[in-house]
Amino acid sequence: MRTRWIALALAAVLVGALGGAMLAPKPTGAVSKDMIQLQEQVSQLLQGQRDIRSAIDTNQATLRTLVQQSLDATNQLNAQMGLLQKNVQEATANSGSRIDTMSTQTQGLSDNLQDIQARVAKLSQQMNDVQGLLQSIDGKISGGASVTPSANSSGPAPNYPPANQGAPPPSAGDNSAASPMSSVSSDTLYQNALRDFSTGKYDLARQEFSDFIKNFPTNELASNAQFYLGEISYQQGNYQDALAQYEIVMSNYPKSFKLAAAMLKKAFAELELGMKSSGIRDLRELARRFPGSDEARRAQAKLKELGVSTTPHAAASH
Repeated sequence: MRTRWIALALAAVLVGALGGAMLAPKPTGAVSKDMIQLQEQVSQLLQGQRDIRSAIDTNQATLRTLVQQSLDATNQLNAQMGLLQKNVQEATANSGSRIDTMSTQTQGLSDNLQDIQARVAKLSQQMNDVQGLLQSIDGKISGGASVTPSANSSGPAPNYPPANQGAPPPSAGDNSAASPMSSVSSDTLYQNALRDFSTGKYDLARQEFSDFIKNFPTNELASNAQFYLGEISYQQGNYQDALAQYEIVMSNYPKSFKLAAAMLKKAFAELELGMKSSGIRDLRELARRFPGSDEARRAQAKLKELGVSTTPHAAASH
């Protein structure tokens, strides 16, 4: 029995020794190794976090740079578009001004041609008058020679007056010599006025055209001068006076070759003054009275621009 207790006691001591050995702390060297590994892992994690943050910061800076560049490019594009729009508007305005100038110059050239044609017609008429006068003189000379006896006839020759004595002297009312001087004077005044109008000297041209009408009211170019008085007022923006001048052309010179142009510009002046119904009516009347003319085509184009028909009947049908 005692031996049994001793064996149990020894077994208990052995078990206790084994358990104590198992439960005893690890040596200091092993603990230090684990701590070092743990610290290294923590350091690696921290370094990875710093790398990630640095990459994020770099990406954000790059993104901000790209956004700023995009904004700058957009602003530059807007500025360029604004400049382009301004240039287009200026070019459009300049084109309109150049078209008006070219139209005025073309009108001046047309009037010069018409003036030359009128002068040629006048010279032709004067040549016909001179030729008729010469034929009359030749006829009288021939008539005087026919009654002169021949060399074979007998008897003394009658005492006839000289052959040209029977030619009547030019009458005091004959203006064949005075008309060229008058023509040169009127033509010079008209050409000066037309030149000053074409070069934009409107005030001087107005005075010259007015002087022309006053001094040469029956000249074939008087209606032209009256028309250009309207053109000067129109160019200067005085549409009310331009309207009055064009109406004078239409009422005082019904056979003028400026009649269609006066009707067209009268309608334009009415539209500028806000008289839309009158302007449309006059444009339609112009297209009806002068079909196929350049003024009629311009009138029809203006009516289309206003969005109305070219005839009152078509407008009523709508």
